[in-house]
Amino acid sequence: MPSRWNPTVGVEEEFLLVDPVTAWPRMDNDAVVAEAHRAGVELQRELGACQIETTSPVCTGPEELTTQLARLRSAAAQAAARCGCRLLASAVPLVGPREHQVSDDDRYRSMERAFGILARQHGVCGCHIHVAVPDRNCAIAVGNRLRPWLPSLLALTANSPIYSGVDTGCASWRSVMWRRWPSAGAPPLFRDAHEFDRVVAAMVDTGNILDRGMVYWDVRPSARFPTVEVRVSDVPATVEESVLLAVLVRALVVTALRDAEAGSDVADVPGHVLDAAYWRAARDGLDGVGVDPATVTVVPASVLLERMIDSVGDALDHQGLRAVAEDGLRRRVAAGNGARRQLSAFRRRHSIFDVVETVADLTLQGC
Repeated sequence: MPSRWNPTVGVEEEFLLVDPVTAWPRMDNDAVVAEAHRAGVELQRELGACQIETTSPVCTGPEELTTQLARLRSAAAQAAARCGCRLLASAVPLVGPREHQVSDDDRYRSMERAFGILARQHGVCGCHIHVAVPDRNCAIAVGNRLRPWLPSLLALTANSPIYSGVDTGCASWRSVMWRRWPSAGAPPLFRDAHEFDRVVAAMVDTGNILDRGMVYWDVRPSARFPTVEVRVSDVPATVEESVLLAVLVRALVVTALRDAEAGSDVADVPGHVLDAAYWRAARDGLDGVGVDPATVTVVPASVLLERMIDSVGDALDHQGLRAVAEDGLRRRVAAGNGARRQLSAFRRRHSIFDVVETVADLTLQGC
């Protein structure tokens, strides 16, 4: 049963639809969503017409979440195939043009009118983890305390080194593109939900965003659910990686709630330090170094994640998931995340189609 140590969790994953022969993005999300609906599965469209999103039911633990994410990936892939498309868990298009048709939706068309090429280049895919919290003020308190860990979560899940047929030199090119939005990145510190609402209202009034749904900060109170939403990561290559991400995020949220209840201080990490940590996470991913926001020193990315696990050890112990987190991180360090495996496939023959096959296989691994 859900408890203060075991809040419920849900996961949203975004995917690309591509041509099975050319691997170019296919602007067919309307058809794929309709086909999935006929099969009893609800998918959602995203801003780019080449994107769809899955939404898990509310889950109580990693076993249930694994089952649900595998079911949804399989169902989405089958619906895509029936529409002549292939489903890829890649955070950016691997090949093809850099501008894409916007989905046929009034809100998305308004975004295109307001933001132009930024909206048309948006074909990027992330993963959003929702963890139940008692109220919006708790969500704000959690967000304040999660800010220093956001770059490490990005490094763990980096899955977009190849963009439009080119090795970008970054493990997560999606995050570089994503941060162009005026409301992207780490949020500022907020005193409470009222201050959050005032800031968001000012952003709408000044035209920086069109509505609350465009609050793209990497951690935020959900606009739709009684949750805090962590949305920093690339869509992970595999179900296993998405579940590991959810385990870590839930433990971070539980720890942050306990710290808030205890009245512990919030680390006021300067914006330029977080920017440095984000950049190293985007460039190096899991295989290089990261910036420790507490000491402003360069540390192996895997060591920062080990420190994260240690910092949430009480929560993981109460959940019986410390071994799951530690073993999951060890497997990722040994086998690589999506970025490493994409680059390994690309460098064998410099063939983008080798990357496509690798990504397609990983997308349905364990499904």
